[in-house]
Amino acid sequence: MAKCVSCGAELEDGAKFCTVCGAKQEIGNTQQNAQTQSNTQNASQQNSAQDSVVNAFASFNDTPDSTAEFDPADIEKNRVMAILSYLSWLVLIPIFAAPNSKYARFHANQGLVLAIAEVIWGVAYTIISAVVGVIFGLIGLGLLAGLIIALLSLISLAFFIISIIGIVNAANGKAKQLPLIGKFVLLK
Repeated sequence: MAKCVSCGAELEDGAKFCTVCGAKQEIGNTQQNAQTQSNTQNASQQNSAQDSVVNAFASFNDTPDSTAEFDPADIEKNRVMAILSYLSWLVLIPIFAAPNSKYARFHANQGLVLAIAEVIWGVAYTIISAVVGVIFGLIGLGLLAGLIIALLSLISLAFFIISIIGIVNAANGKAKQLPLIGKFVLLK
């Protein structure tokens, strides 16, 4: 039985048009029909994998949004200050340059928490890397030590992703908490 070259529906051999979508068919080209069906299935699997990644990210970034509590004029005026909050220690600029902006202060708090978490992770990573390197190096498992250290460095990627999320929220005028660290308040 032949398959439609457009939608993949089953057709009688020799059909000139698809009975489902109406697409013109090439008579006798069952190999092309099989390839089209295979391509359709592959695309479906890829879309399914992309959907699961998007859903995982959406649940990771499903944090409280308090944008309605902020004055739209304050948001518009201090959007750049809010963006600066997520660029490591540039968080100090909005802390001192816009101390009366509730919107800039919200993002400065999150940026400060993120910067402090990055420093704490940097110190912990250095200590863990040194200990793992020495211990595994002494017992002849230097390659395993390198692998463990490389995997630990992926946590730094998480800080980068969280920073990008904060920048996007600030640029879009949203006051959403950051994933994992957004609940901590250092600045009022």
